[in-house]
Amino acid sequence: MKTLKFKLYNHKRNRFLKRSINAAGVIYNHCIALHKRYYRMWGKHLNCAKLQAHIAKLRQRKEFWQLVGSQAVQDICQRIEKAYQLFFKHPKKGVRPPNFKKVRRHKSFTLKQTGYKFLSGDRIQIGNRVYPYWNSREIEGTVKTLTIKRTPLGELFMVVVVDSVDEPETKFETSRIAGFDFGLKTFLTASDGTKIESPQFLKQSLNAIQKASRNHSKKRKGSSNRERARLNLVRKHEDVVNHRSDWFWKLAHDLTNQFDVLCFETLNLKGMQRLWGRKISDLAFGEFLKILEWVATKKGKQVVFIDRWYPSSKTCSNCGHVLKELDLSVREWRCPSCQSVNGRDENAAINIQRVGASTLKLGDVRQAMPAIAV
Repeated sequence: MKTLKFKLYNHKRNRFLKRSINAAGVIYNHCIALHKRYYRMWGKHLNCAKLQAHIAKLRQRKEFWQLVGSQAVQDICQRIEKAYQLFFKHPKKGVRPPNFKKVRRHKSFTLKQTGYKFLSGDRIQIGNRVYPYWNSREIEGTVKTLTIKRTPLGELFMVVVVDSVDEPETKFETSRIAGFDFGLKTFLTASDGTKIESPQFLKQSLNAIQKASRNHSKKRKGSSNRERARLNLVRKHEDVVNHRSDWFWKLAHDLTNQFDVLCFETLNLKGMQRLWGRKISDLAFGEFLKILEWVATKKGKQVVFIDRWYPSSKTCSNCGHVLKELDLSVREWRCPSCQSVNGRDENAAINIQRVGASTLKLGDVRQAMPAIAV
């Protein structure tokens, strides 16, 4: 499967798609209400097939609901069903059941086999109306689903899922392996000594965001000035997200071009979020790892994660001596066994690289050497 994203041109007729998204939100909330009522009355979970049949009858009497295609309504029922199944399967892991959403915050609706048609040029027909879109790439393969998404800024995007065509992969083998250690001051420290600083886009834009937020809170609720202030605040946040995402993609391509195997430590992101809050959200380690894994898979490279509890920072990379305790404020320490001075992040990156090499059976963990820059 392959996902393609296209932006719809701003046009007056886009208001029909936005009304369809609102109608999908109303149907979603009605389905949630039916689930809660059915469980309260009978103590059982409402079957998805029964729910779909009931909503199909209601659509015949409610004209506003007919703005959403029948397959989009079925997809809403199926997504609610999956959410409840996940909740009942993992009740003790913090998974919450689906709940009501504000209609204006509802984001999308999905069409499957019918309800849309790609026309010649950069146009698509959804229902009885034709919408132009920015055709940035060719759609190759069989289209499986089409989703219309609305951003908080009010822009519309078209997300197309296709059966990907097998593309000839061009692999660049470097025969190099490296370990990487995440940090709060330095985003990444590599086992070859390279340090990558994080731009911290949220920190750079924090003053502008706080000013826009204060300006928004001062406006009278329901006024057009408040809506303009809200859009200005959303633009500030979207700029941060776009800059961070662009930097992550470029960094992922750069690292995968240099190394064939990339080793990382498994992070406890929730625990880090509780300790350092906004700083961890700004660094977005989890988002970067997802992008890196996708790029590595595309290029035929490997991303290895070692055990979370491995003492990478407390283990001497020269002799293997393990300290009993090492405070987070200590950035350098002298090994009591071999008297070598170890930088905290550099030492951890070397140990992560060695453990990753032994995990892949690329040699003994003590014999694996850090990658040498060419």
